[in-house]
Amino acid sequence: MMKPKKIALIGGAGFIGHNLAISLKNRGHEAIVIDSLSVNNILSFTDGEIKNRKLYSSILNQRMDLMHENDVEISIEDARDYNSMSMLLGKYNPDVIIQLAAVSHANKSNKDPHTTFDHTLRTLENTLDIARTLGSHVIYLSSSMVYGHFHGKTVTEDSQCNPLGIYDTLKYSGEQIVKAYHRVFETPYTIIRPSALYGERCVSRRVSQIFIENAVQGLDISINGDGSDKLDFTYIEDFVHGVTLAVENENSINETFNMTYGEARTIGEMAKILKNHFDGVNINYIPKDSLTPDRGTLSVDKARDLLGYKPQNPIDIGYPKYIEWYKNFWAQLKT
Repeated sequence: MMKPKKIALIGGAGFIGHNLAISLKNRGHEAIVIDSLSVNNILSFTDGEIKNRKLYSSILNQRMDLMHENDVEISIEDARDYNSMSMLLGKYNPDVIIQLAAVSHANKSNKDPHTTFDHTLRTLENTLDIARTLGSHVIYLSSSMVYGHFHGKTVTEDSQCNPLGIYDTLKYSGEQIVKAYHRVFETPYTIIRPSALYGERCVSRRVSQIFIENAVQGLDISINGDGSDKLDFTYIEDFVHGVTLAVENENSINETFNMTYGEARTIGEMAKILKNHFDGVNINYIPKDSLTPDRGTLSVDKARDLLGYKPQNPIDIGYPKYIEWYKNFWAQLKT
């Protein structure tokens, strides 16, 4: 039987973190979420985004409620504060530290690089320095955007990285810092590169979320480009499964993994699925941002071979689940 582990999730109140903490807890692990709630807070949204204040605040509240219901310990601390983090983690003494703290969207990062540096690299520096004294295994959540423009239809973990914007460059810098701590201090690590995550209780304003959010309100949806751009859309349930395997399987130690569905689909295909669930959705096509890389499929062969990773939800299955959850949640808000 697998030995339960003590796991600290830094920045763990977000979209990925709360889903992951609940899953780990339900698998018998001890999980503590450490989050200042400064990013996962209605006040972190811009004026243009908080027109749906009630929707977003309700989703954020549901995250917290679900963690409480599943007995996930939550500590409200600023991960940028080294002394506070050192005391807290020293007392908790985790086997694994999952580094999630970051600004969650590339567009926000390019508009506010200072905050992105602050929440991405300063928090990571603290995590790594504390982990080296405790001997904790650090799992660092990077991004598929570190690859920049994909050269060919598929990238592997050995493909060249050439990030374009602030967000992706900082994520790649984080990877290098993690590896440096391993070389100098032998800190065990795992680097995970997700792509185009979607699913219940996301408020990061990713394309998958904005499509549904507009559709439930009877608004047009907008596509950057002509809809032919491809993304390796990954349902949160599959991603959480993959990270859990990295926590539990020692084959993950000192390795980098793509953690996606493993098959790119066009944004136009996602829009078509959406239109099957909403009548009269109108699509507007707008110019593509020059800092958005041309992407495609991320090979998950390594994660499958070393960890047993088997994603189950292509967008034909995962996206309808998410749509139905959103429609039901929206309807409850209106009652």
